[in-house]
This record gives sequence, structure tokens and C-alpha cells, in this order.
Amino acid sequence: MTSLNIGEAASAAGITPKMVRHYESIGLVSAIGRTDSGYRQYSPRDVHVLRFIRHSRDLGFSLDQIRELLSLWQDRLRPSRQVKALAQAHIDELEKKLRELQAMRSTLQTLVGCCHGDERPDCPIIESLAGDEREAAKGGTMPGRLGRLIPRA
Repeated sequence: MTSLNIGEAASAAGITPKMVRHYESIGLVSAIGRTDSGYRQYSPRDVHVLRFIRHSRDLGFSLDQIRELLSLWQDRLRPSRQVKALAQAHIDELEKKLRELQAMRSTLQTLVGCCHGDERPDCPIIESLAGDEREAAKGGTMPGRLGRLIPRA
């Protein structure tokens, strides 16, 4: 069996050696075999696990979700509904984040559209970001001419 050093394994998996060490330190990958001189030795199976992690990260799964996915992947008797449920929950999270990002973009577009962007010091973007402490204490929206656009969390 061919063994790879950390740089070769990381390159083959499409990640950095630092990430390989990190995944090992948090227990996402099991302890890697070492040579007598202490160098890590990676098998093709280890590289496969690292690629699995990278692909999962590319899809935005959290480290905890990846830990669960790895467990499901290694359990050949798992019901696929568990994998599907995990992926669906991730889709739901992504949809929520997408809505939040779209709302932020819309607000910023409106603010940018209202800003003259000239030599004058008045700026509705800054005014909306600065807000009014009295209104903030009430838990309302950020005030200013465009404050109604930025709801309080």
C-alpha cells in the first residue's frame, strides 16, 4: 500500500496541510499513522475521507453536520432517509440564509440609491447605520430617513 505525506495527501484531497491537521485535531478524521520519526503517513482511504470532508464543506455543511455525514457514510446499514433528512435540513438553512442575504441586498440597494455620493457630508447610508438610540432602546427599526428599511433583529 502506498502512503503519502501530509502535503501529498492534502494536495490529493484539494485542501491545505493546515486543514488536514485541523480535521485531525478536532477528531473529524481518526489519528493518522506515523513513521518512526513522527511523520504522518496517509493511505488512499485517508485521502478519500479528506475528499469527502472537502466536498461536504464545498456544499456548506458545518463541521458537526460533516461529522454526522461521515458516521452515516461509514455505516453501510444506515437508512438513506437519515442522510436525506440531514441534507434537507441543510437546504432549509441555506434557503433561510438566502432570504436574509436578499433582504440585506435590497436594503443596501435602496440606501445606495438614496445616497447622492457627492461632496456633501449627509449620507442616508451612514444615518441608517448610526440609528437613533431612543428608537433602538424601544426595539424598533433603525431611524433616519430610510430607517424603516432596516428591521431590528
